[in-house]
Amino acid sequence: MLRYFVHHPTAANLVMALFIAVGLIAAPSVKRETFPVIPADEVEIKVLYPGAAAEEVEEAICRRIEDAVETVKDVEEIRCDARENFGSATAEMIEGRDFDVFLTEIKTEIEAIDNFPAEAEDPTIRQIGLIDFVAAIAVTGPMSAPDLKSYAENIKDQLLATGKVSQVNVKGFSDHQIRIEVPAQTMRQYGISVNDIAGIIARQSYDLPAGTIKTSTSDILVRFDDERRNPLEFSDLVVVGSDSGAEIRLGDIAKITDMFELSEARVDFNGQRAAILEILKTRNQDTLKVIGAVKDFLDEARRTAPPGVSFTITRDISSIVDDRLSLLIRNGWQGLILVLITLWLFFSARFSFWVAMGFPVSFLGAITAMALAGLSFDMITMVGLLIGIGILVDDAIVISENIAAHVRKGSPPLQAAIDGTKQVAPGVISSFLTTIFVFGSLAFIKGDIGNILKFMPIILLLVLSVSLIEAFLVLPHHISGSMRRAAERPPAVIRQKLEAGIDWVRDGPLARGVGWAIRWRYLTVGLILMVFLASMSMIAGGHLKFRAFPDIEGDVVEARVLLPQGTPLARTKALVDRVSTAMLEIDKELSPDQPGGARLVKNINIRFNENIDAFEAGPHIATVSVDILSTELRTIGADKLLERWRRRVGKQPDVIGLKFTEPILGPAGRAIDIRLQGDVLGELKAASLALQDWLASYRGVLDLSDDLRPGKPEIRLRLKAGATSLGLSAEMIARQLRAAFHGRTAREIQVGQEAYEIDVRLARGDKDSLNDLEFFSVTATGGAQIPVGAVATLEPGRGVARINRVDRRRTATIRGEVDTNIANTEEIINDTKARFFPELARKLPGVSYDIRGQARQGAETGNSVRNGFAVGLVGVFLLLSFLFRNYLEPLIVMVTIPLGMIGVVWGHLLLGLDLSMPSIVGFASLAGVVVNNAILLMQFIRIQRRAGESAGVAAAHAAKMRFRAVFLTTATTIMGLLPLLTEQSLQAQVLIPLVASIAFGLLTATVLILFLLPALYTIFDDFGLTSKVEPEAPEAVAAPAE
Repeated sequence: MLRYFVHHPTAANLVMALFIAVGLIAAPSVKRETFPVIPADEVEIKVLYPGAAAEEVEEAICRRIEDAVETVKDVEEIRCDARENFGSATAEMIEGRDFDVFLTEIKTEIEAIDNFPAEAEDPTIRQIGLIDFVAAIAVTGPMSAPDLKSYAENIKDQLLATGKVSQVNVKGFSDHQIRIEVPAQTMRQYGISVNDIAGIIARQSYDLPAGTIKTSTSDILVRFDDERRNPLEFSDLVVVGSDSGAEIRLGDIAKITDMFELSEARVDFNGQRAAILEILKTRNQDTLKVIGAVKDFLDEARRTAPPGVSFTITRDISSIVDDRLSLLIRNGWQGLILVLITLWLFFSARFSFWVAMGFPVSFLGAITAMALAGLSFDMITMVGLLIGIGILVDDAIVISENIAAHVRKGSPPLQAAIDGTKQVAPGVISSFLTTIFVFGSLAFIKGDIGNILKFMPIILLLVLSVSLIEAFLVLPHHISGSMRRAAERPPAVIRQKLEAGIDWVRDGPLARGVGWAIRWRYLTVGLILMVFLASMSMIAGGHLKFRAFPDIEGDVVEARVLLPQGTPLARTKALVDRVSTAMLEIDKELSPDQPGGARLVKNINIRFNENIDAFEAGPHIATVSVDILSTELRTIGADKLLERWRRRVGKQPDVIGLKFTEPILGPAGRAIDIRLQGDVLGELKAASLALQDWLASYRGVLDLSDDLRPGKPEIRLRLKAGATSLGLSAEMIARQLRAAFHGRTAREIQVGQEAYEIDVRLARGDKDSLNDLEFFSVTATGGAQIPVGAVATLEPGRGVARINRVDRRRTATIRGEVDTNIANTEEIINDTKARFFPELARKLPGVSYDIRGQARQGAETGNSVRNGFAVGLVGVFLLLSFLFRNYLEPLIVMVTIPLGMIGVVWGHLLLGLDLSMPSIVGFASLAGVVVNNAILLMQFIRIQRRAGESAGVAAAHAAKMRFRAVFLTTATTIMGLLPLLTEQSLQAQVLIPLVASIAFGLLTATVLILFLLPALYTIFDDFGLTSKVEPEAPEAVAAPAE
C-alpha cells in the first residue's frame, strides 16, 4: 500500500482532501462547553410534606424512601435530606452501570410506596443533570410585582417560541395566592372553622362541563361556570346562610388578598425589584449558540419594550466558555506558528509545508470522530488538541528525516520515500502502540476529576491515530516531490548555519558527553538516580505541595448570607445592604486601575430566600451575586477580590454563616468537606463543633460551617387527660390547628398563564402570640368551641432545621475553604486525620467520619491514574518484549519513563505551581512521548549491533544518529505548548500545570535519555543481558541514514 500511494499521482491528495472536507462539515455540529459533560449517575426523589418539621419528614418520608431504594441494585449511595415541609432523596449509581435501568428501577420502587402521610404530596422523580445553566436575564422596570412577573412570563413564552432556547425559569417570586384570612372571633361567632370555609369554597367555586343538549338544529354544550378568579368574585361567595334567607358572604367575614405567598422570595438587581429569567439548556445544545439566540432576541425585545423596562444579562456562564475557548484557540495558533517556524528553520519551505499539513488532516479527522462520539469543544478537549500540535508531527519528522537522509545518500526521491518509511515503520508503529497503551489506560480513570481529565487522552488518541494514517499514506508521496525540487536549489543560508550548529553539537558536546556517560556508565546512572531521588524528596518533604485541582477563575463572585432561623427579613436586608455597600466601596477604589477606567463591578444581584450552602429556605438567608469585569480585562484576581470584600465587611453579629466565594465549583469539590455520622443528633453536633474549632486553628481556613443547625422555636402540644370525653381527638386538634396556622388550600385555579392557590387561614393578628394559640378554639364533635389550652399542654422546644442522612445514618457535613496562598488542603486534612479523629473516636465512639471533597476526589482519581498507568506500562512491556524478542531490553526503555518526573517537579517549582491531578495526568501523558524517543534510539542501537559494532560503539553511534530527530520532536512539542505555558491570563492557570508537566518533563527526559539509555545498555551488556545479535552481511543490513 505504501508503494501504491507513493507512486499514485492523486491518491495521497484525495485522502488528505477527504479528511479535511469531512472535518470541516462536522466541526459546526460539535457543541461548546466549559468542561466535558459527565454521564448522569444520580436520581432525585422529592416529596412535599407541608407543615412538617425536619424530624417528622425524616421518619415519614426519608426512612420509607430508603427502605424502597434498598432493593434497587447498583446503588452506590443513598442520601436523604429532611427539612421543614419536604424531603429530598438522591440515589447515586455505581459508576459504569446502565443508568436507564437504574432510573426505571428507582421509579418502580418509589411509586410502590403506599404509606406516605395523607398530607404529603405525590413524589416527583427526576434525573439530575439533564439541564445546565447558561445565563440569567434581569428584567426591571416601573411596574408592580404582579405586573413584572406577568411581563416576565410573557418574555419567557417568546423566548421559548424561538425554538433555540429549551427551558426558561422565572425567578424572584413565590407562588401566587388568593389568600383568605378569617379572624378567630368571626369563626367563633358563626360556628365555622378554616376547614369549613375551605370546603365551602371548593364546593361553590366550580367550573365543570355538564353535558350536551341535542336540538333539531344543533348541539348545545351545558357548562356550570361559577369559578371565582379574583378577590372581588370570591368576596361575593356565600359562606353562611339561614332559614330566614339571610346570607353571610366571604367578603363580610374575611380579608381577601391577591398576593405572593412568600414576601422574602424576591430579587433586587442594581437596587430595583427584578424578575430573573434563568436560561437553561439541554446537554445536546451548544452553550454559545443558546446565548447567541438570547442576545438576538433581547436586541428585538429592547426595541419593543415599554418605557423604563430594561434587560440585562447577568451570571453569564457562556462568557467563560467563550473566553476560554478563545484563549485556547489563540494559544493554539501561536503554538502552530512556532512549530511551523521551527520546521522551516531545518527544512525547505515545501518540505515544512507538507510536514505541517499533518495538522489540518489530523485535527479535522479527530473533530469528525468527536462529532460522531458526541464530544464537545471544551477546556479539556481543546488542551488535548493543543498538546497534539506539539507531538503529532513527531512521526512525520521521523519519517521525513529518514527519507531526506536516504536522498542525501543518493537514493532517488521516490525510492527514498519507500525505503526511508519502511526502515522506521516498526519503530514508529511500536511507538504509536505504546502511546495507545499509555493514553488508553488514562481514558478509564475514575472519580469526578478523572471523568473530566480523561477526555484529554481520548482526544490525543484520536489526533495521533489520524496522524499515523497521514504519516504513512499521504506524507511520503509529498516528501518525495519536495525532495525532487529541493535537490535543484541549495538550502537557505540560515538553514545552512543551523545545520552546521546541529552537526557541531552532535559531533562535539553530545558525542563527548555520550562517550563519557558510556565510559563512566555506573557513575552516570548513579548521578541521574540521585537527581531523581532528590526531585522526589521535594514532594515527600512538602516543598512541592499537592492540591487536587487548580482554582477555576470566573467573572462572578458571591456572598452567601445565613442568619439564625426565625430572623425577620428586615434584619437580613440590613446585612445584605452592608455587604453590597462594601463591594461598591471596593469598586470605587479599584475601577480607576482597570483598563480604560472601566468599572470593576458591572451588576449586583441580591437573591433573598436563596443560599445553596444553607440547605434551608426562609427570610434569614440571601445571596449577593456580583458580576465583575472579565478575567481578560481586570487587573485583580477573584481570590484577592474576595479576600478584600471579606475584610471590608468584617465580623457581623448573630451571623451563622457569611461565605465569600465564586459560584463555580470545580470538579474536585470543596477544599474541606468532612462527613460525621452517628445516631444521636446531640453527639453529632458536639463532634461538629469540636471539628470546626480544630480546623479554625489552621491559618488560611475560611468559611467553616455545618448543616446541622437549630430550627425555629417550637411549641409542642400533647393531649390532656379527659380531652376525648369532650369529643376531641389528637387528630382533630392537629388538623384544625394546621388549617388555621399553616393554612388550607381550598383549590387551585388557572388565571391566564399562572396557577393560583386559594389559601384559607387564620387572620395574621390572631396568631402572633402564644396566647393566641392557647385560647384558639377548636370545634369538638358536638359543635362545642373549646380553647386549645383546655385540652392540650403547650411545651416550648426547638428542633433542627435539617437532618441529612447518608446510607441510612444521620450525617453532619462540615464544609470550608482554604486560602491556597497561605495553607495546603492536603496537609490540613492529613494532620486532622492523624491527630484529631483518634481523640474524637475516644470521646465519642458512636461518631464516625468520612473525608470527601478535594481530598476524596484527588485520592480516587490518583489511585485510578496509578492503576491505569501500571496497566499501561504492562502493555508497553509486553509490546517491547515482542518487538525486541527478549524480556530485559524493554526494561532499559521503561527505566527512562520516570525521568520525566524530574522536569515535572522542578518545572512546577520554577513556575510557583502546586502539583495537582492535571499535573499527574500530564506526566502520564508525557510517558508515551518519552517512550517513543527511547524505542527509536533502542532500535538504532540494535541496527548498529547487527552491523557488527560493539555495545558501547553502537550506543554512542545511535545517540548521534538520533540526535537531530530527537531534538526536532522535542523542539516542536515544546514550541507548540510554549504560548500556553507562558500565558498570563487568569483563565489559563487551571491548564498550566498539565502543560508544564509535559513541557518540562519532556525537556528533561529527552536530554537524559541521550545519556542514560546508552549507559544503561552498556551496563546490561557488561552482564551479558543484551540480545546476542549475529552480524549480517552488509547488503542485508538496512543502514540507518545519517
